[in-house]
Amino acid sequence: MRFERRDHPSRGLTLAAPLVAILAALLGAGVLIAIAGANPLEAYRLILKGALGSRLGFSEMLTRATPLILTGLAAAVAFRARLWNIGGEGQFYMGALAVAAFGMIPAIAALPAPLAILFCLIAGAVAGMVLLLLPLGLRLKFGVDEVVTTLLLNFVAVLFVSLMIEGPMKDPLAFGWPQSVPVPDSALLPKLLERTRLHAGLVIAVVMAVTVWWIQSRTVFGMRARAAGLNPRAASFAGVPLGRTLIMVACLSGGMAGLAGAIEVMGVKGYVSTDLSPNYGYSGIIIAMLANLSALGVIAAALFSAVMFVGADSMSRALGIPSYIADVTVALSLLTMLVAIFLTQYRIRK
Repeated sequence: MRFERRDHPSRGLTLAAPLVAILAALLGAGVLIAIAGANPLEAYRLILKGALGSRLGFSEMLTRATPLILTGLAAAVAFRARLWNIGGEGQFYMGALAVAAFGMIPAIAALPAPLAILFCLIAGAVAGMVLLLLPLGLRLKFGVDEVVTTLLLNFVAVLFVSLMIEGPMKDPLAFGWPQSVPVPDSALLPKLLERTRLHAGLVIAVVMAVTVWWIQSRTVFGMRARAAGLNPRAASFAGVPLGRTLIMVACLSGGMAGLAGAIEVMGVKGYVSTDLSPNYGYSGIIIAMLANLSALGVIAAALFSAVMFVGADSMSRALGIPSYIADVTVALSLLTMLVAIFLTQYRIRK
């Protein structure tokens, strides 16, 4: 038996790969649920009911999906150009910290709400860009592997956030709890549904996904980024400016992750703390792979993950199964998706 590379993978096979991967992951997780002593079909029914069966559950699912869409976009944009951005978590936190820092400026707090929101969103995106441009500069200048530098910068960013919210940005009214000063009311995102946490950040995330799709498929920069990811040497020989293209990719990728942190602060929390992210940056990598690096596919992958995470809580209470089954299912989805992607690129021959 040997693997033979496909010359042109069919569109149907490419579209079916994520569905087959998710189905395989659900079957694998179902085995674990059965071992735990519960009916897998009943468990999945309760997950769907918990995430989609009520107004609160549905709104919480969409709220959870919002940062996942943006961090998934951050990973997908970078990976398509072979820029291995593993630092989405750190960029997320730096974007959140930038919003809190901007909110402390009296001139920003005095602005009308649309302007205050716009400036804070831009500040968060720029902070994420800067944190990714640093390791990219090391790669372009000295050939340093960005996988290592972006990963390690996650810990640096979180420690820096902890330093700031324990020091100059600490809220004096938080009774000693480590959190930043709250964002001014003028910079908070409006709610989409009353008496829920669902906010306008969802609209921003979906618009950004459509915008990224358009950039990747309809612009010269998108074609250059794709060429750089497929074959950097051939792209350079064809006249693609690799350095400049990767810098633009880093700005777009880091900006998406920083924007996710900014939106989470402005739409949900209202302040920065070290528990702001339940690994949104790392989950974005899984989202990007489940979407096969497609900007529009990121929306569907983020919704699937959000349904699993939110619905698993109610399922856990009903059946007595640990809610970590959601993490297991999403992790299995990543593994099965990698196998599915490989099989779309290669066929098995005798």
